[in-house]
Amino acid sequence: MMNRVFSYGLSILSGCILAACSTSPEAPYSLMCEYLSEPLGIDMSSPRLSWKIPVVKTDSVKSCRVWVSADSMAVINGSGQCWDSGELPSDIRRIVYAGDSLQSWTKYYWKVGYKTKREDRFVCSLLSSFTTGMMSPQEWGDARWISDGHDKDYRPSPYFRKDFEVRRNVKHAYAVIAAAGLYELSVNGSRIGDHFLDPMYTHFDKRVLSVMYNITPNLSEGENVIGVQLGNGWYNHQSTAVWFFDKASWRNRPAFIMQVRVEYADGSIETISTDSSWVTTDSPVIFNSIYTAEHYDARQEIEGWNTSGIDVSQWKNAKEVSAPTQRIEAQLTVPVKEIVRHNASRFVKINDTCFVYHFPENMAGTVELSVEGKAGIVLRLKHGEMLNEDGTVNLANIDYHYRPIDDSDPFQTDIVILRDRETRFTPKFNYKGFQYVEVTSSEPIALDENSIVALKMHSDVPEIGRFRSSSDLLNKIWTATNNSYLDNLFGYPTDCPQREKNGWTGDAHIAIETALYNFDAITVYEKWLLDFIDEQRENGVYPCIVPTSVWGFDWANGVDWTSASIIIPWEIYRFYGDETLMRRMYPSAKKYVAYIESISKDNLTDWGLGDWIPVRSKSDVTLTTSIYYYTDVSIMAKAAKLFGYVDDAVYYEALADRIKESINDRYLDKETGLYASGTQTELAMPLYWNIVPDGYREKVAEQLNRRVVQDSCHIDVGLLGSKALLGALSDNGYPETAYRVATQETYPSWGYWIKNGATTLHENWRIDVVIDNSLNHIMFGEIGAWLYKTLGGLRIDESNPAFRHVSLRPYFPENLDYLEIEHETPYGCISTSWKRDDEGNILYEFDLPECVSATFTPLGDNVTYNGDTIFFAGSHKLKLETATH
Repeated sequence: MMNRVFSYGLSILSGCILAACSTSPEAPYSLMCEYLSEPLGIDMSSPRLSWKIPVVKTDSVKSCRVWVSADSMAVINGSGQCWDSGELPSDIRRIVYAGDSLQSWTKYYWKVGYKTKREDRFVCSLLSSFTTGMMSPQEWGDARWISDGHDKDYRPSPYFRKDFEVRRNVKHAYAVIAAAGLYELSVNGSRIGDHFLDPMYTHFDKRVLSVMYNITPNLSEGENVIGVQLGNGWYNHQSTAVWFFDKASWRNRPAFIMQVRVEYADGSIETISTDSSWVTTDSPVIFNSIYTAEHYDARQEIEGWNTSGIDVSQWKNAKEVSAPTQRIEAQLTVPVKEIVRHNASRFVKINDTCFVYHFPENMAGTVELSVEGKAGIVLRLKHGEMLNEDGTVNLANIDYHYRPIDDSDPFQTDIVILRDRETRFTPKFNYKGFQYVEVTSSEPIALDENSIVALKMHSDVPEIGRFRSSSDLLNKIWTATNNSYLDNLFGYPTDCPQREKNGWTGDAHIAIETALYNFDAITVYEKWLLDFIDEQRENGVYPCIVPTSVWGFDWANGVDWTSASIIIPWEIYRFYGDETLMRRMYPSAKKYVAYIESISKDNLTDWGLGDWIPVRSKSDVTLTTSIYYYTDVSIMAKAAKLFGYVDDAVYYEALADRIKESINDRYLDKETGLYASGTQTELAMPLYWNIVPDGYREKVAEQLNRRVVQDSCHIDVGLLGSKALLGALSDNGYPETAYRVATQETYPSWGYWIKNGATTLHENWRIDVVIDNSLNHIMFGEIGAWLYKTLGGLRIDESNPAFRHVSLRPYFPENLDYLEIEHETPYGCISTSWKRDDEGNILYEFDLPECVSATFTPLGDNVTYNGDTIFFAGSHKLKLETATH
């Protein structure tokens, strides 16, 4: 009855909101707090609020205004009891809360409105909200970190439960939980939330993340039970591999701390906190590893373990343990979720004990097993990306770095022991990279095509970009690039979802524009860059993988990889117009740049990994690394100027000039226009990163084009060159050459992978490499951004970030008939499309959101246009003549 009363009250409130606020298309929309929709657990005093305004077709926006209150009706009636921003400039779309002090455990309502120049009234949004968690560490109060008392080598995953009574009507009930390891939360037998693999991976002895849930609808009058199951995650890495996560300084038995706050209708408060009164026992998950797999003994299932009325007399009391860290912060990032469920596209019965499931795409995630068989039968679910000649799964390309100490923890292989009735199993504390699943049984068993379902998972970043063209190949490359990006996003960007799951810094900054053109991923990067600060050593050095335990400080962590610490925050500023992350990273980045400066000789450095996995030609490491040194320092100069740090700006500008001069003095042959030995990478990078001196760009670009044409318009680059090549050609007079490179279908090329059945990008340009070759890598993913920047023509004007002003510079390849892109900017959606008419001319259309302007200058010399070049919000149609007409 209590739940019905609560739901009815919510319905009445929703009705009031709908009645008081127009839902017309003119209303502001996409209201976000900290870039999340109605988040729970806000723990900062000044959260960011953002919104969008639709195009006002017959008028223009004069001003905006924000109202915030803990009383929803006050906001509806136009009163910001906690904060009224006053009238803001018309182009503002994000503001930092600056009202009364936010109180813990409180739901705040807010709306935004705007006035037009013609009408002196506000057009208001619907209500949005954010809910605070604990605003200070002291509010954890009597809550204690608890575990089950076993040591870190004990394998079974523990259950915990707490019984409590509810005797009055509940107004609100919230739970906040932080864990060292992973957890799954339930109330009265129901799983809470749709998140997986919480909390996100951090350097656990420096920072642990908490998650807040609204559990009001899950409570009932009388007996209630909170259930928690813990998994190892990255905290207690029991599997052994070359990265030594089993040696982590923080490693220990998983533990958690939790507080439940129940506010009754009469205003009274009850708190349920973790302590030794909670009880615990082993679960049927007899082993779990975030890196390898999960083992499950269905015979040990405890029916109703997290519901009232069961006998827990044999359970033991939880053990209060030391906190892994005193720093608990709210996990304000998009969660990992189950995104897609795939049935097998092909089912192959090898024999009575071996079955292989083929799925329609290479993916990251896990599977759901449903099977009936005799109790004690053991199933092994081996996940992989390749097949042997006999049709079974081959792990040789992804188990290369695994170092098992025995055969009890097979790589990417779940082990399930059946009970005497239907067994259902889905891993809770693991994910894998796979396209095929081989099931082997200790005895003959009946399986069919429906016994295994694949669950695709990743961080649930909103999709904000779209690309479509008349080229099936380009469409598939765009899809494969996005697949690899998402499959490598589990709270932090990784290199591959199977062999490593490591947060390789180089892969991440190479793919950052691809990421941000396609997905609203700012919350992931804001979380991850804090991990950089936690990992940084006193001398300023970052590791090459973040987070890490001990590995990554002695190899591959040079400038070309850890430039992610500067490049990514700057790209966030360019795409979002939000300087928060760059400001946050600035002191850390200063230490990092100072370290590079201290080890550099004549303003050059060879502290880098170089052009990783090139096709054929090796490029000079000092050249490529020094270019990233210059890039870092140049960004620091721009950031210092942005923040008003005058002395820093002067210093970094001068240092950048010296680095550029040194690079050109050593490597540029001004007679020939060649850098170093003239590889594609050595020519493309100076062009792309603005190293080439004035007056020499044309000569260097000509040499790059000549070299690519000599290579039959195929790539001959590694990781660093792949970032620069297409853009360097396109932006320096050779967009057709870049297009030919991008659309090749023979080795080496992106299209070569696609033509050979790839649904994701690979780690190696070759497809015949079996050992140590992931088939799901994002590191060659810059082509995804190039599709937007060059074929779509959508480019950021850095002096007007967040797409406030854009450059539309599309290229129109002769063998494309149409192309369209969309990108949801902080101001709204920019869309462009073009198609050829019957005469072969280009009909070009684009839409700009409110407050956005554009400069249109088509790329290349195959079209002519003599009309207007500056455009403002609204829809526009242009006609361009091709060079043949």
